[in-house]
Amino acid sequence: MALSLSSVTQHCQQQCLSHVSSSLFPTPSSHFRIISLRHPCLYRRAGVSVLCLSQYQVSVANGRTNGKVVRLGLPSKGRMADDTLELLKDCQLNVRQVNPRQYVAEIPQLSNLEVWFQRPKDIVKKLVSGDLDLGIVGFDTVSEHGQGNEDLIIVHDALEYGDCRLSLAIPKYGIFENVTSIRDLAQMPQWTAERPLRVATGFSYLGPKFMEENGLKHVKFSTADGALEAAPAMGIADAIMDLVSSGTTLKENNLKEIEGGVVLESQAVLAASRKALIQRKGVLDATNEILERLEAHLRAVGQFTVTANMRGSSAEEVAERVLSQPSLSGLQGPTVSPVFCKRDGKVSPDYYAIVICVPKKALYKSVQQLRAIGGSGVLVSPVTYIFEEEAPRWRQLLSKLGL
Repeated sequence: MALSLSSVTQHCQQQCLSHVSSSLFPTPSSHFRIISLRHPCLYRRAGVSVLCLSQYQVSVANGRTNGKVVRLGLPSKGRMADDTLELLKDCQLNVRQVNPRQYVAEIPQLSNLEVWFQRPKDIVKKLVSGDLDLGIVGFDTVSEHGQGNEDLIIVHDALEYGDCRLSLAIPKYGIFENVTSIRDLAQMPQWTAERPLRVATGFSYLGPKFMEENGLKHVKFSTADGALEAAPAMGIADAIMDLVSSGTTLKENNLKEIEGGVVLESQAVLAASRKALIQRKGVLDATNEILERLEAHLRAVGQFTVTANMRGSSAEEVAERVLSQPSLSGLQGPTVSPVFCKRDGKVSPDYYAIVICVPKKALYKSVQQLRAIGGSGVLVSPVTYIFEEEAPRWRQLLSKLGL
């Protein structure tokens, strides 16, 4: 017999484990969990699992109790996890964990948001199931475990870390010595129903899909994780399909990539549940703020503000001189303002200050051009954020959602 909401609440109170009231639950449910951080005690009675804790954070097994809480999934470990936290910190979104062993955290700047640390593939699966609203993972992970699900939507497709490619690689020697393209591989007569091309990979969805699209009909996949480069040399596979960054590991194991063999290019992305964005209150607003901060920071990376003083007869004359140089146009053009000096008891604008924004790769050239047209006292400082009138990807997101 299923326990009622009131009986479970009464049981918790009697055990003095947590001060739980029925007001914490939006609707009666016979299957729910009460989650907290101290004095855990798990009870299983009549199909009900109750974990009572002093801080009485509450979640429902098949739905959230608080519809205003937005859940963001982040990688729990590894380089991707470290880079993700660093990016959020640079965007003034500091993830705060009370205990590093906890899987739940918060971002103080977003009061209605919870952070859940998960394995990347679980982030994607929970976006699909509705247990998470947003998630930061690699595009390869979204593609492999999302499997084309229409509810998954890419909010930001280029967070500029985690760069790699999913690629097919074959040995440099033997029957593959003269194979240089996916077309060559598909036309090899060796592959038959009795003797298929054996491919070792951890991508059981993207792998078969890619091979079929490229005309390779006789292929046998073996699922594997890590150290795939050794598979051909050991004789347990003819080729591998794996993530590649620099390609050095492939070369060191006598493997090569081939033309047309790249399945996809990947980097970290911000993904979301389409349903959550449209239906769940607060998710779209939180997404907008996260997107604004990401866009502003990423646009500013590698940009510098250059300020210089320049003699001139007018702001227009100085601006014309600046715009005559190809590297000095800035984002929309130079800002020119008078610098007032006092001479012979009179205040006059003998100089004009110009301010431009230039990318790092053009910085020294821009300084040289400024000097060439009379610039002096050149000051250079890095740019932290560049906020547009509206984040470009925000408009794209609304279009995808039909809003």
